[in-house]
Amino acid sequence: MADGVDDHRSDFAFLAGRWNVRHRRLKTRLANDTRWEEFNGTCECWLTMNGHGTCDDNVLELPSGAYRAMGVRAFNPATGKWAIWWLDARTPDHIEPPVYGSFANGVGRFEGDDVFNGQPIRVYFQWSEITATTARWEQAFSTDGGATWEVNWVMHFTRA
Repeated sequence: MADGVDDHRSDFAFLAGRWNVRHRRLKTRLANDTRWEEFNGTCECWLTMNGHGTCDDNVLELPSGAYRAMGVRAFNPATGKWAIWWLDARTPDHIEPPVYGSFANGVGRFEGDDVFNGQPIRVYFQWSEITATTARWEQAFSTDGGATWEVNWVMHFTRA
């Protein structure tokens, strides 16, 4: 790794604190659905492991009912990559497989393998448009190994 471990301490520092979140997600994923639903939420994030980790508590106010979830992130100095896990309170005994990646030119891109409705998929999370008071996150799925992607969830963060 060309740069030092300490260089990554600020990668997710922008996310620390309290946020209001505006969600926009496809009603049905991987079904050629073009209908979107929008709803609000909140996020509170803490830096851990001297800046090389984070934990966040999320409230998602879905039209069908609110739920909580948490994100956990950790930086691996041996690979120079971050790992991100998602734990949904609706299925608290199952943590999603991690996505892995890093930041370049102000954009963080993280990819991994998962299964959606019994189908193997590739998934990415992307952080962009990061300022002191705003950020954008999106998720996309691919059923063809990453040749094509369906963006299915976008979140706009505003500092609370």
